[in-house]
Amino acid sequence: MPEGITDQLDCGLGLLRSFVVYRRPGRQKSLRRLYSGFIRPGDLVFDIGAHLGDRSSAFAALGARVVALEPQPRLLRWLRWLTRHQPGIVCLPMAVGRAPGNAELALSFRNPAVSSLASHWREHLRTTTAGFRHVRWETSVTVAVTTLDELIREYGQPGFCKIDVEGFETEVLAGLSQPLPALSFEFVNGALDQASRCLEELERLGQYEFNVVAGEQ
Repeated sequence: MPEGITDQLDCGLGLLRSFVVYRRPGRQKSLRRLYSGFIRPGDLVFDIGAHLGDRSSAFAALGARVVALEPQPRLLRWLRWLTRHQPGIVCLPMAVGRAPGNAELALSFRNPAVSSLASHWREHLRTTTAGFRHVRWETSVTVAVTTLDELIREYGQPGFCKIDVEGFETEVLAGLSQPLPALSFEFVNGALDQASRCLEELERLGQYEFNVVAGEQ
């Protein structure tokens, strides 16, 4: 089969996978229940790595104003379409890091949820984590990068910030110079050193208490 057609099929399968995982029936109710302890009507929330906007939609349903960032062009189009009836959500075509600029985002057609700016993280997990051994990143795209500090200057301080950027979480936190009331960041068991560095970045800003949530529970 020609490579272009194979890539299109892989993209379609990857998008379907994301819909099944993140937009399945009943998920919104669970997300609203999880985040209702952190978000109140009128709060500002940052969704860093919004993907298909499952959490952005939940935040907005709780009454929050949401700034959702998704650098993958294909997913951004779907994010905007899926949240088109939620005017409280602003979708931005950007990544977040330690400094403004541009960066190369590695794209996985079949697994768009693991497209990443972190090259070391990608290579490390392919050798240490069974679930990543067959993941391929077929191409890359140059994306604009902002910082949490820049977002705060433009939109205000968020009451909650969700960070899910596939191994780039430390870089996101490095671009923050003030403590936030509450936030979450993703970590992977095969790269716990990354989680430790995230904790160090947060302790640089202030005293935090942490809770671990396993998987998508």
